[in-house]
Amino acid sequence: MASPGALEPAPAGVPATKLELSVSCRHKKGAQRDLFFGCGRNLLDMDTFSKSDPVVVLFVQGSGSKEWREFGRTEVIDNTLNPDFVRKFVLDYFFEEKQNLRFDVYNVDSKSCNISKHQDFLGQAFVALGEVIGSQRSRLERPLTGVPGKKCGTILLSAEELSNCRDIVTMQLCANKLDKKDFFGKSDPFLVFYRSNEDGTFTICHKTEVVKNTLNPVWQPFSIPVRALCNGDYDRTVKIDVYDWDRDGSHDFIGEFATSYRELSRAQSQFTVYEVLNPKKKCKKKKYINSGTVTLLSFAVESEFTFVDYIRGGTQLNFTVAIDFTASNGVPSQPTSLHYMSPYQLSAYAMALKAVGEIIQDYDSDKLFPAYGFGAKIPPDGSISHQFPLNSDVENPSCVGIDGVLESYFQSLRTVQLYGPTNFAPVINQVARSAAQMTDGSQYYVLLIVTDGVISDMMQTKEAIVNASALPMSIIIVGVGPAEFDAMEELDGDDVRVSCRGRYAERDIVQFVPFRDYVDRSGNQVLSMARLAKDVLAEIPEQLLSYMKSHDIKPRPTDPQ
Repeated sequence: MASPGALEPAPAGVPATKLELSVSCRHKKGAQRDLFFGCGRNLLDMDTFSKSDPVVVLFVQGSGSKEWREFGRTEVIDNTLNPDFVRKFVLDYFFEEKQNLRFDVYNVDSKSCNISKHQDFLGQAFVALGEVIGSQRSRLERPLTGVPGKKCGTILLSAEELSNCRDIVTMQLCANKLDKKDFFGKSDPFLVFYRSNEDGTFTICHKTEVVKNTLNPVWQPFSIPVRALCNGDYDRTVKIDVYDWDRDGSHDFIGEFATSYRELSRAQSQFTVYEVLNPKKKCKKKKYINSGTVTLLSFAVESEFTFVDYIRGGTQLNFTVAIDFTASNGVPSQPTSLHYMSPYQLSAYAMALKAVGEIIQDYDSDKLFPAYGFGAKIPPDGSISHQFPLNSDVENPSCVGIDGVLESYFQSLRTVQLYGPTNFAPVINQVARSAAQMTDGSQYYVLLIVTDGVISDMMQTKEAIVNASALPMSIIIVGVGPAEFDAMEELDGDDVRVSCRGRYAERDIVQFVPFRDYVDRSGNQVLSMARLAKDVLAEIPEQLLSYMKSHDIKPRPTDPQ
């Protein structure tokens, strides 16, 4: 037992802090400017007529497990062997655990989410998070391996503890009389923002869009968390580089200037003009003045609200279930059926319902969940329905708690005839009609669809998703069984926003996962369900926040009582 006054350790499972992990790779010949990670070399070039389009995928290894699970991906950077990725990985750091990380690098050749199947593998690196933190200045360079007979280059990692600053800044900039870099035109300028580190190096934190063929660009307003810009230190140097975009990735350096958050914030009351300077030109030309100017047109700060702020303010999550009753699932009385009710274990359908529902029901005060089936012939006349209540009550399709949903699901298996086709649009539109009546932020709707096959009404489903994206609503799709679900990835708009007839979804509201990826090889159902729930629900908080922000809805004040 610890002596009186001794410092006791934090309970197991409590993160010591949150860390932001930055990733970079660099090719020797193209490294003209020392940025924030030093130099990695010789990233493989897999494209014949251009350079690689790299992306880095981070995998984490569970505590006490040898299984690797995808944690996140950087953005894809076109046509470069020297990527400095803007998208970071934010990890909880546990001092008492060995947190193994795997970084896989790919050259992206298609828009498929199944990256290992459709992209060129460029190499991988294995590190422990503690290695990065324990390295000099918390920066680690590690060789990429995994492509036989090839030197894959290196990956560079940097970790920094995140501040608790929750402000978001929105700013807009323009430039005037920038240097002309293109022979047959003007310049195609864009800005790159870097925050300074304590050791004097710089970490990329934002890129603007490219404005084509002008020396006087006006960039679109953009928002960035203050912690990303300066990690809460208002006097920390922010360096801004101005580049001329080139299709082959060898962007021309126009110039740079430095500022700070505190200096930028003064633009709330006055325009701020910065001289863009090119150090090489300044040394060579005696009469050199500058390479143009950049003006900060606007700068506004607002608090970043969290998912918890809205829940504490009274926002309720309304959970709706839709289950696939098409004949492709197999006869429910047969052990080969995906709906088979074994006395020994839950079916994949029941496990998905229970895993997701048991977590989400904690955020729904009445615990009443509308539950529907689709793709079956229903009594008494055997008509095909794509939206029948599992409890057979058309006026009130709600079930009491997840146990009530499961009970009604099992009862429906005994009374309906599995048929087809697999149509999602009717049930999506049903939930969307409810969400359209409650757009004030007091309610947020989550639809869980559990299905075994390819969608029959893809066009109608896309249209329903595009319409629903403007509403307080998210959709989770869990695919069960051995089918290929490549078409489903089109609905999960992480990389490419869902569109229909020229209209794009306002937000990404769909999360798709194949259930088979979560079946524990040891047969541990509890572990499988926990992992499934974690991944399918992970995007809900961000999706809720995106709706609230796009509609300028702030959390309601919490009752002091």
